Amino acid sequence: MPEGLEGECIRGRFIGAGPVAIIDIGSNSIRLVVYERLSRSPTALFNEKMLAGLGRGLGQTGRLADDRVEAALKAITRYRAVCEHIGVTELRILATAAAREASNGPDFIRRVEEICGTTVQIFSGRDEAHYSAKGVVSGFWRADGMVGDLGGGSLELVNLDEGTIGHGMTFPLGGIRLQETAKRSLSKAAKIATTELGKADWLTEAQGRTFFAIGGTWRSLGRLHLFREGYPLHVMHDYSIPADAAIAFCERVMRDEEVAMRGIQFISKARRALLPYGATVMREVLLQSKAERVVFSALGVREGLLYEMLADDERAKDPLIEASRELGLLRARSPNYGTELVAWTNRLFNLCGVSESDYERRLRTAACHLSDIGWRAHPDYRGEQSLNVISNAGFVGIDHPGRAYLALSVFYRHEGLVDDAVSPELYKLCSERLLKMARILGASLRVASLLSASIEGVLPQLGLSLEEDKLVLTLPEGYEAFDGERLRKRLNQLSRLLDLDSEIVAAA
Repeated sequence: MPEGLEGECIRGRFIGAGPVAIIDIGSNSIRLVVYERLSRSPTALFNEKMLAGLGRGLGQTGRLADDRVEAALKAITRYRAVCEHIGVTELRILATAAAREASNGPDFIRRVEEICGTTVQIFSGRDEAHYSAKGVVSGFWRADGMVGDLGGGSLELVNLDEGTIGHGMTFPLGGIRLQETAKRSLSKAAKIATTELGKADWLTEAQGRTFFAIGGTWRSLGRLHLFREGYPLHVMHDYSIPADAAIAFCERVMRDEEVAMRGIQFISKARRALLPYGATVMREVLLQSKAERVVFSALGVREGLLYEMLADDERAKDPLIEASRELGLLRARSPNYGTELVAWTNRLFNLCGVSESDYERRLRTAACHLSDIGWRAHPDYRGEQSLNVISNAGFVGIDHPGRAYLALSVFYRHEGLVDDAVSPELYKLCSERLLKMARILGASLRVASLLSASIEGVLPQLGLSLEEDKLVLTLPEGYEAFDGERLRKRLNQLSRLLDLDSEIVAAA
């Protein structure tokens, strides 16, 4: 049995070294995330957030408000109990700006440590910037640009050069702090943001590059924009907006025009009051940095911390491939079929001259591992179910066009090369080239499924050759009976996409 499928994995989980949990104590929210296990593509087993507002009033009093402290401690007590129930093997607790800066912060931290029985890591602004950038490195393929993490108390900006963390800086521009410092005046907030960000002359290093936006308030802004645009995927990670469009949107939010906008109901009421301040900061960052686009990240400090906990060989793995492989192991009929399918399509593409970029090769590999995850559904709905699962899966290391490619490839594998059953908006996410590649791969997966019944052991034995303009599939001795009319039709369909003829022969 493949590694990782022993014992309790029959419940749909990988156990590994056991669940790992992080309690993140921020200036606005306190969140518990329990991850299935420490891995390159961490999956949240449990996720709960409380908007405690610890940082409210801190600028005026220098203290954490007593009622907010008690509410936070009550939530943390619950979190500890949940961790014990789940069987968490390692609990990490981190605290950021509010607990770091408040005069009664040390007493609050002491009480948290008594409840949880472990040490709290108090992150400096430099620490926050470092781990936020690591979170982006862990969640994006070849990440390059500037990372911004907006919390309730502070904003961390850090330069990221193809995965290498550069210089960074912390600014007192967190949503709650800015709202209070500006005395709830957006015009004053804008001036404060302009002044503070003007202290970092290195922001222009982001010119023409990507700005990665992290933090609950900024994700809420992105979600609002997503619903306003009628975007086909409701996945925030790697949702991208051109900088000029993001600036215009932020200005509308600053004018409070978004209150009645479609999608506002999906933003928590506790977050809505901070949206204009988050928009103010984002607008100023984009204006001063001259970044080309904004990309929203679902990964930040917590995932950056997990990433650093991994061994070097684990960090080197591709998160998209790992997540796809694991989902295939859990859901496919035959655990190793996806691996065989990767090798078989690699042979086929190389033989037929289907050139791929590194990006496209990654997508094909992932699609092969995902090709059979819908087999338990009714045959009439396997394609639709697979498309929905893949489109909205918690994958990282993949952009939205890539998601569409994966979903369409597997949809075609089940439904054939039909387009009228898929939302036209999904097609718009893909370039013409990606759509063509998805159709070729989908047709290839259809041929392989008939040859193997989606069970490992057959594909490595099949012969493939190209004779002039003809794709020849050779069935080895003992497999002659696998030939059939339906198989020939599918092979002909694939060959036409490749501008080839086709033939099936038995081994001599």
